[in-house]
Amino acid sequence: MSADIQQYHGGLDPNDLQICEALQGIINTNLPEAESKVWHAHPVWFLNGNPVVGYHRLKKGLRLLFWSGQSFDEEKLKPEGKFKAAEYYYHSIDDIKEEDLVRWLQKARDIQWDYKNIVKRRGVLERIT
Repeated sequence: MSADIQQYHGGLDPNDLQICEALQGIINTNLPEAESKVWHAHPVWFLNGNPVVGYHRLKKGLRLLFWSGQSFDEEKLKPEGKFKAAEYYYHSIDDIKEEDLVRWLQKARDIQWDYKNIVKRRGVLERIT
């Protein structure tokens, strides 16, 4: 675990820590080629410099965010924001359904919108093929 993610986890309450450690383990196992770091104050995994998945605590719960998740065609993932992101909220370790998460992570690898270059393209997203 990177030092910055370890520091992020150190500030969590026990319930959130349990969820985050489980999510981190599943993400690392299924996206071993991804780079992970704290980005915009929460843990995020990148493929070739492009953000694909991350999590953080919000008032509503612990949110797992997939930057290209709206393109996954997954009923449980809800649209977030004005681009292609989708989210799922966890409230306890029992909410983690590994089969769903593994499927979503595979789609995160296969279906990506180019957030890495969104500023250069002045807010226009293009699909990575």
